[in-house]
Amino acid sequence: MGDIHIGEAKENIARTGFLDVDVDPSLDLFGEIERLKKEKNAIVLAHYYQEPDIQDVADYIGDSLGLAQKAEKTDADIIVFAGVHFMAETAKILNPNKKVLLPDLKAGCSLADSAPPELFRQFKAKHPDHLVISYINCTADIKALSDIICTSSNAEKIVESIPVDQPIIFAPDKNLGSYLIKKTGRNMVLWNGACMVHEIFSLEKLTRLKIRHPKAKIIAHPECEEPILRIADYIGSTTGLLKYSQEDDAKEYIVATETGILHQMQKARPDKTFIPAPPDNSCACNDCPHMKLNTLEKLYLCMEYELPEITMDEKLRLAARKPIERMLEISAKYGL
Repeated sequence: MGDIHIGEAKENIARTGFLDVDVDPSLDLFGEIERLKKEKNAIVLAHYYQEPDIQDVADYIGDSLGLAQKAEKTDADIIVFAGVHFMAETAKILNPNKKVLLPDLKAGCSLADSAPPELFRQFKAKHPDHLVISYINCTADIKALSDIICTSSNAEKIVESIPVDQPIIFAPDKNLGSYLIKKTGRNMVLWNGACMVHEIFSLEKLTRLKIRHPKAKIIAHPECEEPILRIADYIGSTTGLLKYSQEDDAKEYIVATETGILHQMQKARPDKTFIPAPPDNSCACNDCPHMKLNTLEKLYLCMEYELPEITMDEKLRLAARKPIERMLEISAKYGL
């Protein structure tokens, strides 16, 4: 692998999003990644929606809350984030002096993209007396415009921690917002955003699947649309769904969230059956195209060459950090 090749690949990152370099097919990537972790004092944080190989090589696998907490506490010099862009940004916001790497910069998020900062700033200005709670699945710019960040694991507790007479804007996920209005009884103003993965589940196909598996329990993420949540036996964050499937006494589950979590469910309970809920398209399961942009090869290259790196304007970082710190404080208070 010549220097010119790597030099070109580095120059092309802005266009490609990743280091487009050929990897020797005889390399043991699992072994190489373990070697690089030790040599560089690096930690690999992976979201549950990553491909199984990445989950298996990660030092920590979690949902957005767990990943943010782990990123805040790590003493590694390099944080390699196998997830999407806003997650790596969150790690950088919490760790200005550490190098934060993302295998593919184009691993975006349809939900984060649904809240353009300038439009959200105008929306916020129309509700000047409202406190802004934003779901962590948003850009650093939206975090900087927020008062508190939440995740699906702690959203209910965070909403309930706000005085009843304080009006709230909830952004960017309208489905999670609607679910929280039902759960807490708080009348919040919702931004009209959504996650493409959780919006695409087909109620008709899910109902047919349930008829074929009458003993299966339907478990769903609160980013799903209301008709799906209405027929769910359990609604919870990614970690909540994983925990429920381990501790509950059913033997079969229809899982309405991104399919990456099924790998951990099956590992934890090989005696149970996990069926991905069907989306409203020709596919049998529902993968997030952004999450799945990261591959083991990209992860290895990113660690070997320490690129692509997440950088951020310091003023933006400080503004975005405040609402995340409030979230971590409230979460700690409730033992989440």
